[in-house]
Formats: sequence, structure tokens, C-alpha cells
Amino acid sequence: MQSTKLRLDRSRHAAPQVFEHLREQILSLELAPGASLSRVTLAETYGLSQTPIRDALMRLAEEALVEIYPQHTTVVSRIDVAAAREAHFLRRSLELEIVQMLAQRPDPVLFKRLQASIDLQRASHAGGQYQRFIDADQAFHRDMHDAAGVIRLWELAQRYSGHLDRLRRLHLPESGKAERILDDHQRLLDAIVAQDPQAAQRVLREHLSGTLSQVAEICKRYPDYVLAT
Repeated sequence: MQSTKLRLDRSRHAAPQVFEHLREQILSLELAPGASLSRVTLAETYGLSQTPIRDALMRLAEEALVEIYPQHTTVVSRIDVAAAREAHFLRRSLELEIVQMLAQRPDPVLFKRLQASIDLQRASHAGGQYQRFIDADQAFHRDMHDAAGVIRLWELAQRYSGHLDRLRRLHLPESGKAERILDDHQRLLDAIVAQDPQAAQRVLREHLSGTLSQVAEICKRYPDYVLAT
């Protein structure tokens, strides 16, 4: 499978744009595990030389989203459950502290932003718009990091989240999964608004455990996509 077309912003360097575009496609599974990425074909697709393509692929390799075989090919990596568990540990550790902090520091402006994200998720789910749903989900958690003054830690966690995000993408279409995410987000916001840090942390633990609790079933359904170690 090859990348879809990207209209490059000529005011920015090309390699980061190619990296971002390919990463989005990998996380959305548009570029599925095992998909081959030809440097020559990608250069033609993007209308670039092979140098920015190489640089973008190397950045993807640093996140373990692709495997580069020199002088041969590059393939999208299988989803590594061990790496997903590490990303989950990092995210849970950060967000438990964040929700505790936010529940002790009322911020009506933040509450409105978080509710808007939930409302957008609900509308996206009703319309079957999975990517829009995921984007609103990400915005919900990113806004909490931002409000806690640790946005750079959000960016750090994202660099390790590729395998976990792909697992979640496989899990999202399962019956009831999206509804549980919506319910968790609303309960989490309600606990923060109520200034109940213990309840907020309890909801967050439940919320973040959902996908990993279903790893065995996900592996069974998608054996060619998931590397269970």
C-alpha cells in the first residue's frame, strides 16, 4: 500500500511534513502493518527527492512505526504489544497526576473546552466519523495536559504512543467501545468539576485500561497486525 497525496506547504521543510503525513496514515491503519513503503515511489508521490523521504522514514523508524531494511525496502511495523504497554504506563502515570491537579484547581474555561470535545466526539460517533472521533478524543486529553502546564510531556508521550494508538484504532469499532469512551470522559469531567481528585483518578484508571484489557481478543482478530510478546 502506498501513501495518499499530500499538498506540501512550501513555507515548511518537506521532511517533517512527509513524516507527519505518513505517521497519520500509519496510526489510522490506512497504511497497515506489513505495508511496503518504496522510497522511490514515495518520492514520486510527494514530488520530492529521496533525501526528505529518507529523513521522514528514519524518524518513523525512531518511533518503531516502520522497519527499514537497507538496500531492500521499508515496511510498516507490526503493532508491538510490549511497546503499547510501556506507552500506557507512561500515559497513565502522567494523567493520574494531571487529573488530581485539575480537580483541585477549578477552571471554568477548561471545563467548557473539555465538554466541547466530548460533544464533538458524541456527534462524530453518531455520524460514524471515526477519525474525527479520535481527533476529539486526543484534544480532550491534550487540553488537560495544557491546562496542567505540561504540554511538552504530552508531546513526549505522543512519540511513544504509536503502537498503543494503533491498538486503540483496532479496538474502537468494537461494539460499545466508543460509548464507553464517551461515558468515561463525561464521568472524568464531572469528577474534575466536582473537585473530587480520588474519583477523577479512579475513572481515569478505568478509562485507560480498556484497550489493553482486550489485547488477547485483538490479537486473535488481527493476527497479521499484532506482535504479542
